[in-house]
Amino acid sequence: MILNLTQHSASDEQIAEGVVNVPSECRERLTTLLTFDTLPSQEEIMARAEKLAEYAFRILRDSGDVLNGTEVMIGGAPFFMGPLTNALAECGLKAVFAFSRRESVETVIRHGDGTSQTRKSAVFRHLGFVR
Repeated sequence: MILNLTQHSASDEQIAEGVVNVPSECRERLTTLLTFDTLPSQEEIMARAEKLAEYAFRILRDSGDVLNGTEVMIGGAPFFMGPLTNALAECGLKAVFAFSRRESVETVIRHGDGTSQTRKSAVFRHLGFVR
């Protein structure tokens, strides 16, 4: 089992590899802890990392899942990932990072008047985890 501790819902490929999203009632608090709208101090970074690790631990404990060695998928602000990884380790949780390949997809949209537009979007293909 891998707890999804990112701001994004797990993809179908990630779910097939054992990723579980946090319960919907936990998403708002998770997003609040992961989002930095102003330049944070080192103290704020460390405090949020500790709170998030403890929050993940409680989610897992309350769900009845095995805690020691449970993996947690993290992602977000690069300056936050090191402190978060350390805080998770202090709770007996192992941080993993999703590895994906960005693929460009072009879709031609045809209009009734004979004109068309091309929409370009990026699709991220999950390929595994970096542990």
